Amino acid sequence: MEISSTEAQNNFGRYLKLAQFEDIIVSKNGKKAVVIKAFKESEKNYSTIAEKVEGYDWKSEKISFEDFLKLSEGSENRYEYIDGEVYLLASPSYDHQAIIMEISNVMYNWFKGKKCRPLAAPFDVTLTKDGSKNVVQPDIIVICDTENINEKRRYTGIPTMVIEVLSESTQQLDMLKKLNLYVHAGIKEYWIVSPLRKEVYAYCFEDQVIKDYRVYREGELAQSKTFQGLEIPLGQIFL
Repeated sequence: MEISSTEAQNNFGRYLKLAQFEDIIVSKNGKKAVVIKAFKESEKNYSTIAEKVEGYDWKSEKISFEDFLKLSEGSENRYEYIDGEVYLLASPSYDHQAIIMEISNVMYNWFKGKKCRPLAAPFDVTLTKDGSKNVVQPDIIVICDTENINEKRRYTGIPTMVIEVLSESTQQLDMLKKLNLYVHAGIKEYWIVSPLRKEVYAYCFEDQVIKDYRVYREGELAQSKTFQGLEIPLGQIFL
C-alpha cells in the first residue's frame, strides 16, 4: 500500500496497525520516502519506521471494517475479513484451481439460461453477522439476486450457494469460521470440497441452523438440495 506523507501524519496510528499485514510505503513530493512495517528482531533496516511493543501479539489484533477497506483497496494482495480479523489469501495450488475449474464448468452449463448465475473467485462478498460486516472471497458462489449488483458492478446481495475448496492453509478457516459465518449470514447451501480426502461436505441452512448435512465420496454424485437436478460427479473433479 502506498500513501502520502500527509495521510501518514494524519493517521499514523491507523497505518501502524495496518503495517502488521503489509508494508506501508510513504511518499513525499511524489517520491517514495520511507516504509512503515512490522518490526522483526532479525531486521536492521534503518530506512524503515517500525514499532516494537512488548507482549504485543499481532495475530490477535482486530481492525475496523473501515480500516480493512483501506487495506484491501490499496493493496495488490487478496484479503478476507471475518469477525474483525484479517486473513491473507495465499496463491492457490494447481490441484485447487483444477478442481474449481471442473466444478465451474459443470455449474456454468447447468445454470446457462437460468436466473441464477455461478461466479468464481476472486470476487468480494460482503456478509453481515450479528450486525457486523465481513468480507470473503469464496472459491465459487451462486447468486440469484442479480438485482443486487450496484452501479459500480459490485455485488451487494447474499449468495444462495457457496463452495470452498480446502487447502492446508485454509482448512480451519473454511470448516469453522466460514461455516459459522455462512450459517448466520443467510446462505442456503455450503459445500466444502476436500481434495485430500476426495470428499464433499454439503450443508443446508435454514433459520441460522444446519438443517441438512451430507458427505459425498469419490465416485459419487454430489447433489444440491437447493437446486434440484444440479449434480457434480466427484470422479470428474478429483483427477
